[in-house]
Order: sequence, then structure tokens, then C-alpha cells
Amino acid sequence: MRSAIITIGDEILIGQVTDTNAVWISQQLNSIGVQVGEMVTVSDEAGQINATLDRYIGKYDLLIMTGGLGPTNDDITKQTLAAYFNSKMVTVQEVKDKISAYFKERGRSMIESNLLQAEVPEVCRVLMNNHGSAPGMWFEKDGTILISLPGVPYEMKGLMEDHVIPELISRNNVPHVVHRTIMTQGVPESYLAAMLRDWEKALPECVKLAYLPRPGIVRLRLTIVDKCAIDAEQILDVTIAKLLDIIPEHVFGYDDISLEESLGELLRDRGLTLASAESCTGGNIARMITSVPGSSSYYSGSVIAYENRIKSGVLGVNSQVIEDKGAVSREVVEQMARGVREVLGTDTAISTSGIAGPDGGSNEKPVGTTWICVQNGEESYAKVYRFGGTRERIIDQASYTALQLLRRLLLKNL
Repeated sequence: MRSAIITIGDEILIGQVTDTNAVWISQQLNSIGVQVGEMVTVSDEAGQINATLDRYIGKYDLLIMTGGLGPTNDDITKQTLAAYFNSKMVTVQEVKDKISAYFKERGRSMIESNLLQAEVPEVCRVLMNNHGSAPGMWFEKDGTILISLPGVPYEMKGLMEDHVIPELISRNNVPHVVHRTIMTQGVPESYLAAMLRDWEKALPECVKLAYLPRPGIVRLRLTIVDKCAIDAEQILDVTIAKLLDIIPEHVFGYDDISLEESLGELLRDRGLTLASAESCTGGNIARMITSVPGSSSYYSGSVIAYENRIKSGVLGVNSQVIEDKGAVSREVVEQMARGVREVLGTDTAISTSGIAGPDGGSNEKPVGTTWICVQNGEESYAKVYRFGGTRERIIDQASYTALQLLRRLLLKNL
């Protein structure tokens, strides 16, 4: 089954809103073996929507369209689809009742435009929305399924999970696909590819490999389709075991687990607590760690020691050491980590001090120079890095590297 994703919205075309829906939908379709051939964004204009449908209906088996189903005058998708399919609009009582109940449960008054969302083209099959007021719509024409969904992400996802994915699977016309994603940190994509060249050449014919990089992280996605699917789990287990023999220190988890989640699981399993002392990362490490539900069971807090007087006055870093060695030095990050462990009474600690830029660098310590220290009791490890890119990218790379270093220290894999 081949598909395309159509996003409707002027706000996306002018850069006011980022389209995360298409990426998520693509991931879900890919996971069940539906190939996504194109993604397109079109304006809130009937002519643009009609022209896009003309191009894609009959070309693809499945079209998923998001956006333009709200209660305001600029939301024209339903009316455009009704005209395109030569259908009149009808009120679906079940949808009307559900919209009324939705607003009543939330103690909100409902206006006439909200009730108009119960009107849909007569030729469509309604997909009941249990997460909002706009129903989804299922059309079929010339061998193409067209599904129109709200642009609100949690409503769209709910309709996909409640209706779309189950029905696509039940139709039995999608290939069986097995994915496994290996999460790595600490090696850029090009270097990682070089390290894995022989392993990649030896992959079984039915295993496909994709490198999916983002700042500080490279995901390795292994995919098996159809002919090997019956033995997929065994094939992937053997393939991943060989990978771990090559880069054990860089793998931190599987299937899109985040680095902060992986570290949190390790700390929780070992009954350890953590604190962070951040200079150049400015609290980003704390933000990452606390984004994980339940992190209060192992994370005590952070001291953002941006100024040297905070490093000395709060964390007890020797001011003479700062003067002699500089704030960006091994000695300083080691004392920062020790100090935050003592101040917050934790078992482990992370500390960072660096030059995130764009100014402040020197020949000896250029922008991107970052010292990171991790400690577990009396065990301590500190290392300097030279990160590149923008200020934001440097901060992200330093944060990911710090979390992975602590994992490696706890696993005795440094």
C-alpha cells in the first residue's frame, strides 16, 4: 500500500507553525508497512486542495489529510471535500450529541459554530472523535482511500489510533514489517558509518538499515519486510548482538527510548540519586532529566553555577583554582561535581563548564570547548570535548554527552 500525506494550513506555509503531524503519521504508517511516497502542505484554498486531490487520487492507495476542520470561517476542508465528491452536507446526530456532551463535561458554553462541526459530506463515513469535537471523515474514490482528520495533534493521533490504523491492518493488504531501533550517542553519523562498514556489508539481504541522526544522537533503524518476517525477531537479535560487540559503549537503548529515560532507569534500578551542577548547559540537563515522569525518585536538583562566584560560593570551588586554571577546566568541573553532591546529598553527580558561544573563545579554548565531569561516590571521570555548531547545538551535544558519560561510569564502560 502506497500513501501520501496532505497537510492543510496557511500557518504552516508562512512558517508560523511547525508541521509535526505529518512526521508522526508517517512513522505510524511505516510501522505497519504502508509506504509514504510524498508529503505536501497546501494553503487553505479550495483550488489548491482540489488540485492536490486531482494529482493524488488514483495514484496512491491512501491519502491522509489533516487540518481545516475547525469551527471558524477559515476552516474550509469539509465544504471543499463535499464539493469535490459532489455531495451535500448532512448533520450526523451522533456527532452532534457527542459535541454537546463534550462541552457540557468541560463546563463550557457551546456556540452555533461548534454544532456545525456535526455537519459532514453525506458520502463520507464518519470517524467518531473521542478526543475533541471535529469528526474524522473516510472517503473512497478510484481505488484511493482519503481520510480527513483534524489538525489538532492529540485529536489527530486519537483518531489514527482508534480508527485508522486498526482498519488498515484489518484489511490485510499491508505487508508485515518489523522494526528495531538502536539508540546511540557519542559518535557522529559519518564516523559511525565508518565504524560499522563491515557489519553493514554483512547484514542479511532482507534487513534494511537507516541512519537517523539528530544533534548528539544517531538512531540505527533495522527493518525487515515480508519474506523474512516470520524469523524477524531471531534475525534482528543476532544482528544487534554483533553490533554490540563493535560499539557497546555508544548504545544506550532501543526503540526510541530517550537518553534521559535510559539513565533514569539505571539510577532507579540501582537505588541511586543524582544532582547536576551546570554552567554552559544552563539547566538544560535538569530540564531533560525532569522531563521523565517519576524522575523525582532519583533526581534531587541542580545548581546553575553560571557565574564564578556561584561556583565558589555555593559549590565550594576554590577561587584560586578558577583564577589559575580557568572556569573551563578539569579541576573546576571536578570540584563542581563534588560540591553539588555535598550540597544536595546525592550519590552521583554531573557537572559541565564550557564556552557555548558565539563569543568567549580563545586559541587555547575555542568556542565549543566543554569540560564534563561525572561522579559516582568516590569514582570520578572528567573529559574535555570540542563541540561544534550553533550555541544551541553545543548545549545539546554537551547535555547528551554528560548523560551518556554517567551511564558509562555506572556501567563501568569508560
